[in-house]
Amino acid sequence: MLDTHTFLWAAHDVSRLSERSLTVIEDINAPVFVSAVSAYEIMYKHKLGKLPGYTYVAENYFEIIEKLGVDELPINTRHAHFAGKFEWAHRDPFDRLLAAQAFTDGLTLITNDPAFKELTWVSVLW
Repeated sequence: MLDTHTFLWAAHDVSRLSERSLTVIEDINAPVFVSAVSAYEIMYKHKLGKLPGYTYVAENYFEIIEKLGVDELPINTRHAHFAGKFEWAHRDPFDRLLAAQAFTDGLTLITNDPAFKELTWVSVLW
């Protein structure tokens, strides 16, 4: 599962991805997911002007999902419940939901965000 920044970089600036993460993203035999959380985070931050340089990604989100060949991962109440209850000092609601989805669905989170390293129960790849 792609973290939001990983999705943005895969869509717009692959040079920022690690070789390992790019290999997984480009592997047609490996299922890769992008969370509905990322769609919300991208549009919300774009609207606030916090994603300069990523207007194309925000405005063409669904085309990019198709082009990258990633599958959409919806948010369900199990994800939301777990995101609200687990212990983690990190307060970013987007990250909490992504961690909850990765854990409850048994997915590896492709991220360069060091905050996730604290969560020994979330599988992380970079």
